[in-house]
Amino acid sequence: MTEHGQAAPTDPPSDPASATDPLAPIGPAARRGPLRAGERVQLTDAKGRMHTIQLREGGHFHTHRGGINHEDIIGQSDGSVVLTAEDHEYLVLRPLLSDYVMGMPRGAAIVYPKDSGQIVQMADIFSGAVVAEAGVGSGSLAMSLLNTIGTTGRLISMERRRDFAEIAQANVRAWFGADHPAWEVHVGDLAEVLPDVAAPGTVDRVVLDMLAPWENVDVVAEALAPGGVVLAYVATTTQLSRFVEDLRTSGAFTEPQAWESMVRTWHLEGLAVRPDHRMVAHTGFLVTARRLATGTVPPQRTRRPAPGAHSEDDGGTVAAWTPESLGERAMSDRKVRRVARDLRSRAAYDAATAPDDAGAPAGL
Repeated sequence: MTEHGQAAPTDPPSDPASATDPLAPIGPAARRGPLRAGERVQLTDAKGRMHTIQLREGGHFHTHRGGINHEDIIGQSDGSVVLTAEDHEYLVLRPLLSDYVMGMPRGAAIVYPKDSGQIVQMADIFSGAVVAEAGVGSGSLAMSLLNTIGTTGRLISMERRRDFAEIAQANVRAWFGADHPAWEVHVGDLAEVLPDVAAPGTVDRVVLDMLAPWENVDVVAEALAPGGVVLAYVATTTQLSRFVEDLRTSGAFTEPQAWESMVRTWHLEGLAVRPDHRMVAHTGFLVTARRLATGTVPPQRTRRPAPGAHSEDDGGTVAAWTPESLGERAMSDRKVRRVARDLRSRAAYDAATAPDDAGAPAGL
């Protein structure tokens, strides 16, 4: 990790082999075969309760159903079943990345696995890509990006807070088992760091997980190669709207696309197949756009915006919170009068046909 404006530290990585051979297995690729001391494993009981432990020689895991010696797990195959001292069964598996990120120590909020998967796919992250990430948080997204670009790519992560960067580095190092050779972390603002570490037009993808991504549109456009992808992960509709409008105003990107994803798991028990009562709903909005070639004028949009959607006085932002500014169809006064008239006629008819105390309709 480097502070902006300082030289990179010369401390060797925790695994010298990964520094000398970028093709050396790292992370899950280096954890094949029998379970070994030093690895993390996930123990699951008959009720689905999970415990994550790190195996060590002479270690012991204690539960209310009896203890398990680590030696009984070391040397077993991934996916084995071990017994406690009271003969209760526990399934032993190496944790997946999605399991790890949900339970790892957090400094900042994590990017959930459902969003990391969307980011990798929709930003078209590929093996060997040069990717810039602004807002490293606790490192969850960085791990997905590093898994995809491999050891031959380059991930440039920028984080304003040094304490968040240190937590992210510790989490990533614990997952991969070493310092990843394709990853570099810089403490500082994207606008100051990225121009110093990446030449113009050399970055394939940019991922922004920050409060005000619109402040860096020009810097991102300068760094991205033509055809490159910028993706922003934002929490609110106001952030989404501001970023999209600034992308359009810059004239350097294609028409943005935005979406969110919601994941609902299902209960599967015999014939009782139904949605679970809980789900991972809104976590954030994703928006992407592609870099146009320098000097290219983007095609004009053919879709007409709703009247009042923009104001010339405020530079194109929403002028007032009205139905028209939100894109809703305005209802004419004539239609309002007709609806009110129909309701009055219906009320008069209901009053005329309502039964009296003798059971006959009134007026009959």
